[in-house]
Amino acid sequence: MDDHNNTYDASNIQILEGLEAVKKRPGMYIGSTSARGLHHLVWEIVDNAVDEALAGFCDTIKIEILPENIIRVTDNGRGIPVDIHPKTGRPSVETVYTTLHAGGKFDHNSYKVSGGLHGVGASVVNALSTYMTVEINKDGKKYIIGFNHGFVERELEMIGDSEASGTIVTFLPDPEIFNETQHFEFEILRTRIQQLAFLNKGIKFSIHDLRAETRLVHKDYCYEGGVREYVKFLNEGKDVLHSDVAYFEGEQDFIIVEIAMQYNNGYAQSIYPFTNNITNAEGGTHEEGFKRTLTTVLNNYGKSSGIFKKDEALQGDDTREGLVAIISIKHPDPQFEGQTKSKLGSSDARTAVSQIMKEGLERFLLETPNAAKIIIEKALMAQRARLAAKKAREATRRKSPLDALGFASKLADCRSKDATKSEIYIVEGDSAGGSAKQGRDSEFQAILPLRGKVLNVEKSRLDKALMNKEILSMIQAFGAGIGDEYQVDKLRYHKIIIMTDADVDGAHIRTLLLTFLFRYLKNLIEKGYVYIAQPPLFKVQSGKTIRYAYEEYELEPILNEFKTKPTIQRYKGLGEMNPEQLWETTMDPGSRTLLKVTLDDAIEADRIFSMLMGDDVASRRDFIQENAEYVKNLDI
Repeated sequence: MDDHNNTYDASNIQILEGLEAVKKRPGMYIGSTSARGLHHLVWEIVDNAVDEALAGFCDTIKIEILPENIIRVTDNGRGIPVDIHPKTGRPSVETVYTTLHAGGKFDHNSYKVSGGLHGVGASVVNALSTYMTVEINKDGKKYIIGFNHGFVERELEMIGDSEASGTIVTFLPDPEIFNETQHFEFEILRTRIQQLAFLNKGIKFSIHDLRAETRLVHKDYCYEGGVREYVKFLNEGKDVLHSDVAYFEGEQDFIIVEIAMQYNNGYAQSIYPFTNNITNAEGGTHEEGFKRTLTTVLNNYGKSSGIFKKDEALQGDDTREGLVAIISIKHPDPQFEGQTKSKLGSSDARTAVSQIMKEGLERFLLETPNAAKIIIEKALMAQRARLAAKKAREATRRKSPLDALGFASKLADCRSKDATKSEIYIVEGDSAGGSAKQGRDSEFQAILPLRGKVLNVEKSRLDKALMNKEILSMIQAFGAGIGDEYQVDKLRYHKIIIMTDADVDGAHIRTLLLTFLFRYLKNLIEKGYVYIAQPPLFKVQSGKTIRYAYEEYELEPILNEFKTKPTIQRYKGLGEMNPEQLWETTMDPGSRTLLKVTLDDAIEADRIFSMLMGDDVASRRDFIQENAEYVKNLDI
């Protein structure tokens, strides 16, 4: 035996110096090297400018997408220090951009609160960029320093006088690291920039797209009303129950709290917590403090004002129906659960939010008694609907998914009882359902055909939704329950695949299904269990040779492969395919394409669902007019 190969000592321990660790494992620092990670680079640089604004030294931040997807971020802050750093003996700006965990965020005298990656942001972006230049206007002088793949290429030099103040960072992401895409989506950047403007009142943000292939566009955002205006924006097109947005702000234990809330006549609850401008998708202590206090204060008011009947009391969900709320805290030292900052764990945030919320909401209810009465009555209606929904849910309980309500004839279940391997196709209509049942692999693929249109739950409470047979069928098939009885570990399939026709009707049914899942089973989307099947648009055949095109642009290259003139079949629906074709194009795990439904921006998704599926026709028309040019072809 060769002893040399079996030793494990200090020589086996690889130490990655400085930014080499970032290049080796970029996902550890920015989440992924896909589109999400690419856009994350922009947030790291923008966050530094926002920190400067929160410290009171900057009020204007400009983001530009330059040709070839180069990003430039400009702020009018103090400018990054250029003096020699005492520990490194190098200029401070160089240290900030080449050393992990170097930055003003660790020194609470520089920044009391900050977002970003705890001082690693600037150096991580530099490490993952082909090149980066940093221009600094400071103390009447202009400086520049240049980097190549994270290393200094152009030493810091003073290049002239300047009356301006601030920092300009320009960078190009490394295509070898971001090999999936180097294209920045204007809409992703615009949405986040607008959100930052809402969360930081009075700061002027602008975003400019200067790429030749896009329509040269720019948007300016500045909201003096801050989160108050954010709530108004999220309630646009909805019937609000009280005209004034309730707004409470205060500071406790160095935690700055801002809360804005307003009820509408809808049924969804839209509560969005933020810590230091970062959205906390899984909530946390600040959201817990908000919810608990909301229920307590409304119950106290209902009793003391005589609106409640004897022994009447509201539960949490009753008080949140139709509520749009933003909870934004600025915390000097937030503790998060997990790496992603999606859940806040700081107990002092719960206390601070509860205290400021209690004082503010009690005052609001006393000062606006008409609004208070409407809010309490809305909650009492939600309570009655909740009790009705509970009865309806009891009717959906079953020992097996094949019980009751004629359900056995609908679901063609799979033999596997392993949820991690099982998948269910939700198919529109009996003809497509028939093909799918015959073409599937019954070991792990279940088929649930839906007959008729699914209810638009955007306009319905859960109790009414549970009276819809198609919705009931899905809940029974999934096996995880719904509402406060939902248990994800009871879910019977870890792939829920929506398979509809590639036409307008199919798109409508798909949207109705996604609306239901988003509003009532959002956790399935968050867990990554929801998919959309991609059936082909065309079948191209010559003799025994068959090829499929899934997009219009794929058709021409396929036609060029055939020497004789092939026949082209345009599929109008899944029912036109025989079982074998459906299997090989859309259901065979070895050859199919599935789109995973993700929830990168729950707030924007909420807004879009409300606008597309709600009652406000004007907003929907405006949306269609604004986006019509992006529709390549419309098959009606």
